[in-house]
Order: sequence, then structure tokens, then C-alpha cells
Amino acid sequence: MTNLLNIENTLFYIVICLYFAAMIFYFLFIALKKDGVAKLAAIIQAVGLLLHTAALICRGIGAGRLPMTNQYEFATSFAWGLCLVSLIFIARFKFPVIGAFAAPVILLLIGYAAMQSKEVKELMPSLRSSWLGFHVSTAIIAYGSFGVSFVLGIIFLLREKMQDKGFWDRHVPAREKLDLISYRSVCLGLLFLTVTIVTGAIWAEQAWGSYWSWDPKETWSLVTWLVYAVYLHLRIRRDWKGKAAAIFAVAGFVCVMFTYIGVNTFLPGIHSYA
Repeated sequence: MTNLLNIENTLFYIVICLYFAAMIFYFLFIALKKDGVAKLAAIIQAVGLLLHTAALICRGIGAGRLPMTNQYEFATSFAWGLCLVSLIFIARFKFPVIGAFAAPVILLLIGYAAMQSKEVKELMPSLRSSWLGFHVSTAIIAYGSFGVSFVLGIIFLLREKMQDKGFWDRHVPAREKLDLISYRSVCLGLLFLTVTIVTGAIWAEQAWGSYWSWDPKETWSLVTWLVYAVYLHLRIRRDWKGKAAAIFAVAGFVCVMFTYIGVNTFLPGIHSYA
């Protein structure tokens, strides 16, 4: 166990270096306007993701459980989820500029993880459940998707202010397509957040005898769900697009971050372990 955890620790810091390098190369891509630099940045990010996956596997095997049960583990998994989803969107839409905006967020998340305790502790009884994997893994994908919608919202708001229109027209979709991609990202995130809340309620009933207890984490997860549900409602029913939708996507991710970090810091409750 100790050897695997040592390997995980080494891989973790290599991953931080790779994500930092990817961020620098994405910035250089924008500064130098060289497509080859963007490809190199994406390759470095992909290698970082592979080693990040290996680190999580080592952590899981070394701890004898899924690596999703404390602040450190969820933060590094959150960074992994955002990295995965951003790479999927970069490849799917041929849109490397996403990386220049996503990489700093990934680095901040994994930096936050580095500041948390890495000690492996025995699971509390309420966490010894097969629901753990379903509940937390869906939250990671949801948060990663919302992170991408946040990045796309920022790009949308900056799109018209970008200089060198030729470069940006080649590498950043028109605002209408940006809006559509962001919408798809929010849909993906809301789907997984819904599954997160439902599985959490089922798990809570088994662990604590109640589907819902208005714990701060539960309450703010519901607030976040409602924010994105309102976004989708306004878009579908009132064809709400453009700048207002981009601002909503950015504000929604602020709710996500408060649900994850702010609640644990200022409103501790039964979910304070993660």
C-alpha cells in the first residue's frame, strides 16, 4: 500500500508540472499563433490526463477503496474531470482555444488539492456503500461539464473584443456556435448533476434514514441545479441565447465552486469530508 501511495504522490506532482506546461503552451499558441504549438499543448495535456488517471488508480488500490472520499481526492478528481471534458470538446470541435482558458482552472483545482491532507483514513460507516462510486463519479463529470460551459461563456463574452480577427475567426467558432456548444455542455452537466442528487438521496436514506436533510451541501447542490434548470427553461421556452446565456453559464459555475469549496469552508455539515 505504501509503495502505491508513494507512486501516486510522485505522479501527482508530475501531473501538476504537465498541466502547467500545457497552460504555458496554450498561452504561447495564442501569442505566437502557431497551430503546432496548440497540438503540442493538447498532447501534453493528454499525457497529463493519462498520468493523472494512473495516479488515481494507484490511490484507489493503495487505499483499498475508490479515491473519492475526502477533500484531496475529490479536488484532484474534479480537476481530472474538467481535463477530460475539455479535451473531448477540443477534439470534437477542433477548438484548442478552450485549452487556454480551461488549463488555468484545472491548475487551480489541482493546486487546491495539493494543499489538502493526503492522509488515507478508514472510511466512516456512512461512506461504506456501493452508491459512493455512482454518486461521486457523476458529480465529477457534472462539475467538469459546468467548468467547460464556464470557459465557453468567458470566451463568448470576450469574442468580439479579441484583436487579430483573422486568427480568432480560424480558431474560435462564431458566437452562435459558441452558444450552442455551451448549451450542450450545460445539458450534459445538468443530466449528471441530476443523477448525482438522485443517487445521493437514495444513499442518504440508506445511511441516515432520510432522503433529504437540508444539509448545506445538499441545499447548495439544489441551488446549483435550479440555476442551470432555469437556464435551460429560459433557453427552450423563450429562446434565451447570446450574452445573457453566457453570463448565466459563468454565474452557474460560481455556484458550483461555492457548493464545493465555499460550503466546506463556511457552512460545514455532514458532507464536510468532501
